[in-house]
Amino acid sequence: MGDSTVILIAVLAFISVAGLGWVFAGGNSSRTNSIRLRSLNARDQMKRGKRKISALDQASSRRKQLQETLKELDQHQKEHRKRTITLKSRIRQAGFSFSPMAFNITTLGIGLTIGIIMLLMGQSPMVSGAFAFGAGFGLPRWFLGFVRKRRMKKFSLEFANAIDVIVRGVKSGLPLNECLHIIAREAPAPVGPEFKSLMDGMAVGVDLSVGLEKMYERMPLSELNFFTIVLTIQQKTGGNLAEALGNLSIVLRARKMMREKIGALSSEAKASSGIIGSLPPLVMLIVYLTTPAYISLMFTEDLGRLMLAGAGLWMGTGIFVMMRMVAFDF
Repeated sequence: MGDSTVILIAVLAFISVAGLGWVFAGGNSSRTNSIRLRSLNARDQMKRGKRKISALDQASSRRKQLQETLKELDQHQKEHRKRTITLKSRIRQAGFSFSPMAFNITTLGIGLTIGIIMLLMGQSPMVSGAFAFGAGFGLPRWFLGFVRKRRMKKFSLEFANAIDVIVRGVKSGLPLNECLHIIAREAPAPVGPEFKSLMDGMAVGVDLSVGLEKMYERMPLSELNFFTIVLTIQQKTGGNLAEALGNLSIVLRARKMMREKIGALSSEAKASSGIIGSLPPLVMLIVYLTTPAYISLMFTEDLGRLMLAGAGLWMGTGIFVMMRMVAFDF
């Protein structure tokens, strides 16, 4: 075998060994790359799983906190409903600042005055006492309830506009306290004074939830209760305050439209009950003015007084029933 043949065999052997080495090296590299890719995919999946778990944990904790907040608010509302509305609370809700003792003294003075006037007019002590009781006990409390309902109605009509002020202020970047200050300064009564009382309390360290609770005691309306719930939940769990209050404003305006629709549909029944209830006293007054001798026996005779007392009792019962029939709770 010549030298050239040996050299040729050595070159072919070197090329074969190099080719095999390259093949094995390439196979190991691709295998290493696939292993690395699998490990990276596994790491990505683990990270995604951890992110999902953390997001689920956050949502679950927020849901639990929201449920606990709603339970606390519901328990607080049940306790508030069980409380009896005192005379002092009625006076504050009507917007007055006098004490219950002053109110009782005033009612006693009105009753004594009416009773003395009736006695001087020649009426019997029983009739005078009945008029004194009605004028001293019933009339001032009726007036107080009338002013209280009128004030609550004015608050309810203006409250949706106040919430819109907060929504626009929060969307423009103002803090909640500044929005409440704007309402306290610019909103008409009774919304403005109530929010001013709230801000005065917060200025001396009262928490917002406590201030809203006291505000609800002064103005026990479902609209204000909804507002208190939204702010309390937003403080404890977070969220988009502008969106929540915007939805609340839409709900309050829808309730207002429904209230007006119910009032329009029930106006005929209210007018009928008013006419039916006012006919007997009006007829008696007309008869007394035209022929006083015909009806004077009802006031001078014992049997006539008894008949008047029975008629007054039945008239009062009928008027009460008709008022309850046309008083819709909405």
